[in-house]
Amino acid sequence: MLYTSTRDNSIRVTAAQAIAQGISEEGGLFVPVEMPQFSMDKISSMVSMSYIDRAKTVLKEFLTDFTEEELNYCVEGAYAAEKFSSSKIAPTVNVCGNKNILELWHGPTCAFKDMALQLLPYLMTVSAKKTADGKTIVILVATSGDTGKAALEGFKNVENTKILVFYPVDGVSPMQKLQMTTQEGDNVAVCAINGNFDDAQSAVKSIFTNAQIKAQLAEKNMMFSSANSINWGRLVPQIVYYFSTYCDMLDMGKINPGEEINVVVPTGNFGNILAGYYAKQMGLPIKTLVCASNSNNVLTDFLKTGTYDRNRAFYTTTSPSMDILISSNLERLLYHMSGEDDKLISDLMNKLSAEGKYTVSDELIAKIQKTFDAGYTSEENVDATIKSHFDEYNYLCDTHTAVAVKVYDEYVKSTGDDIPAVIDSTASPYKFSASVLDAVTGGNKPELDEFEMVDELNRVTGADVPKPLASLKDKEVRFTDVCDKEDMSQMVFKLLNL
Repeated sequence: MLYTSTRDNSIRVTAAQAIAQGISEEGGLFVPVEMPQFSMDKISSMVSMSYIDRAKTVLKEFLTDFTEEELNYCVEGAYAAEKFSSSKIAPTVNVCGNKNILELWHGPTCAFKDMALQLLPYLMTVSAKKTADGKTIVILVATSGDTGKAALEGFKNVENTKILVFYPVDGVSPMQKLQMTTQEGDNVAVCAINGNFDDAQSAVKSIFTNAQIKAQLAEKNMMFSSANSINWGRLVPQIVYYFSTYCDMLDMGKINPGEEINVVVPTGNFGNILAGYYAKQMGLPIKTLVCASNSNNVLTDFLKTGTYDRNRAFYTTTSPSMDILISSNLERLLYHMSGEDDKLISDLMNKLSAEGKYTVSDELIAKIQKTFDAGYTSEENVDATIKSHFDEYNYLCDTHTAVAVKVYDEYVKSTGDDIPAVIDSTASPYKFSASVLDAVTGGNKPELDEFEMVDELNRVTGADVPKPLASLKDKEVRFTDVCDKEDMSQMVFKLLNL
């Protein structure tokens, strides 16, 4: 299996090269040259497997330059039982009828990013030994809340790596901020920026492709890589849980082999839903991928009209991991759907950078719309959805999951497409205690600090408090730096003590 770049498809690299490098030299994203195919018989054979064995079955098709021993080391280390609060790792829960929820937040940071970021450090370490000649890899991360903590936790004290995380100072929940600023580890650093996630992400991409900065790092025997979903090693583990949830649906008797399902994903950077698209391309019977957005509905508008326009108001919402106007992984989808037209992708991304918008052809958006649907919902609907699902089904969901649930309900109402569906649940409700408590109490939550709210939410709902969040209460804050987005490159050198 070889990989190419969305902006130069003459490039051919191995999986290890793509993972260690993170992003292609000219700024493109690495994608598989071809997609492995899974028959229904092969998918059915995975039903009786553990999550670890399902992961090995899928990943070995993409990581063909990894030995069996290396793959076993990576997957067994990432999904070890003691790291996850569910023996199923990513359990599928039936809420009612054909509505099922895929819980992706049972890992050590209580967010879906753990599903990839527990594995990525192992993939990165193996890849670096194959390709990076003993260099120290500097992981540079922009986060809208969950990626930062999950990456920090995954990479803490990993040999020959350093990890630097930038987050918007007012754009994460108090719990997300505490998770990052109290992070343990000798090779980690965290800094807030005056700006939003898009500012942080754009600056990180700029630093990645800055020849002068890369040369300075090379003098110190260092190289950049990424833990954001622009890195193929972050994206490929997410393909696994779509196969896993289909197997769980078969095991639960909710579907028969070969029967199609719909998949609904609360989406910001488009990586999570793109992994579902890859699973579909591999043969998993997915009918429609429904892209769910909050008030920052740039993806909804694009999927409905073919025009991507980030020149719009930016909203800080109760679902901050989706407060994104530049969805990096959409570039990968456009590359595949356009017939691997790297020149078109370069032109579109240059327009996005220069003008903040682009429009694709009628033919291209029509092709995308055969696979994708989209919707968005407002803040008041999020609260109402959390409350109604708790009151009616005794199921407590976080703000991001509530966005997806509401969009799915509207999708069924407008299309009548009520086949079995899986909705991605991307975070524990306790990561957003204030918002969730406000919702379930109908806006009558008492004035409490963050940890008192956790206790009160537990009292009101009876939902278990994840141990990693409860343990934050007594941790010391280690990182207090704040910088302007224009100063991020200087901050990188400061945090690296260079």
